[in-house]
Amino acid sequence: MNKYNKTYLKLFRRGSKSNYKKRFSKKAKVAAVTTTVVALVCLVATLCYYASSNNYIFSGYFVANQNPPSINTNIHKQQEYPLRCTKGNTTETQTCPRDYYPTKHNPTNQNSNVCPSYFRWIHEDLKPWKDKGITREMLEGGRRTANFKAVIVDGKLYVEKYMKSFHTRDVFTLWSIVQLLRLYPGKLPDLELMFDCEDRPVIRSDKFQGPNASPPPLFGYCSDQSSLDIVFPDWSFWGWAEINIKPWNGIMKDIKEGNKRTKWKDRVPYAYWKGNPTVAATRNDLLTCNVTSENDWKNHLYIQDWAKETNEGYKESNLANQCTHRYKIYIEGIAWSVSEKYILACDSMTLYVRPNYYDFFMRGMVPLQHYWPIRDNTKCTSLKFAVEWGNNHVDKAQAIGKVASKFMQEDLAMNNIYDYMFHLLNGYAKLLRFKPTIPLGAEELCAETMACDYDGTHRKFMEDSMVMSPSDSSPCTIPPPYDSLTIQEILERKANSTRQVEIWEDEYWQNKNNGHSIA
Repeated sequence: MNKYNKTYLKLFRRGSKSNYKKRFSKKAKVAAVTTTVVALVCLVATLCYYASSNNYIFSGYFVANQNPPSINTNIHKQQEYPLRCTKGNTTETQTCPRDYYPTKHNPTNQNSNVCPSYFRWIHEDLKPWKDKGITREMLEGGRRTANFKAVIVDGKLYVEKYMKSFHTRDVFTLWSIVQLLRLYPGKLPDLELMFDCEDRPVIRSDKFQGPNASPPPLFGYCSDQSSLDIVFPDWSFWGWAEINIKPWNGIMKDIKEGNKRTKWKDRVPYAYWKGNPTVAATRNDLLTCNVTSENDWKNHLYIQDWAKETNEGYKESNLANQCTHRYKIYIEGIAWSVSEKYILACDSMTLYVRPNYYDFFMRGMVPLQHYWPIRDNTKCTSLKFAVEWGNNHVDKAQAIGKVASKFMQEDLAMNNIYDYMFHLLNGYAKLLRFKPTIPLGAEELCAETMACDYDGTHRKFMEDSMVMSPSDSSPCTIPPPYDSLTIQEILERKANSTRQVEIWEDEYWQNKNNGHSIA
């Protein structure tokens, strides 16, 4: 095992810095102070001059590694457009206020950062329609399982509803598109799309083979290697009201504070998971890996009773209070799980049980860099090895957790999520071979028609996640598509990293069974 550890150590070399001391004579100190004061006066004067003539002089100079609009590059605060609810009683119908929110906006900050690398998978998701485009007949082929059709015409959103989704997935997905239109008014082209709000992908690629294949372009929250569903950010980034999970910006702030409460090395040296095991056999299997008096599998596993939590006010489901262990387990449910992003944000090393599905950002993450891969067919032994390895290599395990948490905070910041939606919908609209039209009887949606009819948690989460003014920056620049060879290399590197962990794991158990010490 040591020979593999030496190889892995190279990933985590740390440099050292030397400290230097300078001695000054009394005169030198006086001269230095005088020079510093004069320099500061000149600097303040210069900054005041430029600040009066250039409102965004600070953009890109004093705030590093930030993508707009996560920072305000304009010294003068932009005008905000809060909800304008006109509904006075239950018999009135809320309408979209006219001439209120801008229909166009020219950003003053024209600098555009390059989007994170996971944006490149947008090209792959749209590739099945690259050559032939998308006809109306192909679009309508997705109606069978779609919950709604979303239509954008002249910068306005309309919806044709087919089936109600679980909880308010459909509502908050449509809310996310409304916010995108508020962030970049007048910049999205006309389009029509079908959206399936269920867990599993449904467009099987084996049913659409050959040169005359016409797969329906169906949007959803996840896909897999055997499906063609187009992945879109899930509704919970804007809040999951039914189980009291805040919008992404709010919950990330809470988790960031939760991470500070306990230093990583002072956390419980076990793996943690809390969730609903009834939704999938693989989760029921996971429960057999709980610590018992007979077997210490190094896992603390808890069943989440959402009905009880709802009745008791969610006292035991605060995600920010669940960053107490060095390791956290991610395991799929019916399909991919929204819990993924909250687990990865916790600074703990994520033990990622081999998945079958992917969402829009996970393809940009790498084993041994962002998470530790876990076998799905021998979970207990695989999890125990991972915890033992981490406890014997605490600096490396902590580093993996930190890299993943940073990815959640930066690459998955809300401005990047909106930009992902922007580029995905733009690329999709270019493939349409028909003129989008508003369906007869379709409902126009805006912030007012969606939020003003709600109260309680739903209304609060909508207000908390609402875009208050147009972005004063352009969307990030999407990187070019991968070529086939590069994709193959990426997949092989991930597979090789996973195999390396399995080699370490096999060696660990072989040594343990032979009575050798494990280091």
